[in-house]
Amino acid sequence: MQKIEAILGNRMDPALAERLHHVEHHGGIDLVTIDPVDIARHRLRVTSGRGRDLAIALPRDQQLFDGAVLFLDGHSAIVLRVAGQHWLRLVPERPEDALELGYHAGNLHWKVRFEGGALLVALEAPAADYIARMASQLGGRTFGASVLESLPKCP
Repeated sequence: MQKIEAILGNRMDPALAERLHHVEHHGGIDLVTIDPVDIARHRLRVTSGRGRDLAIALPRDQQLFDGAVLFLDGHSAIVLRVAGQHWLRLVPERPEDALELGYHAGNLHWKVRFEGGALLVALEAPAADYIARMASQLGGRTFGASVLESLPKCP
């Protein structure tokens, strides 16, 4: 079993990307795919695409993300991929509703991203549950809601 105790960086970082490119040309990239619900975990056991048994034990100040480089030497690399994350796009009708929408999402500890005037919520349960919860928080005020299959990956 190989132990991973730190994230080396993002696969998109120029210095790492160049090294990964070299390793990839020699068939040395091994992917680890996890479910979106496991992204917040600091300790987990996984099996890579090539059958490596890995024990991930990260410090509390590091968090897994799509594209995290977990191991890299001159011949091989292990890169983390997150399986299809779905997002709920919430669009408030008025600017003052946007503040309250963000406030409640924070208090509910939802994982969010921002896109223009929309709040994007990472779905870990049915979208209807999130919509109903937010509607009750907003006292019946309305907001637009739609589900997105994926977004560009970022840490």
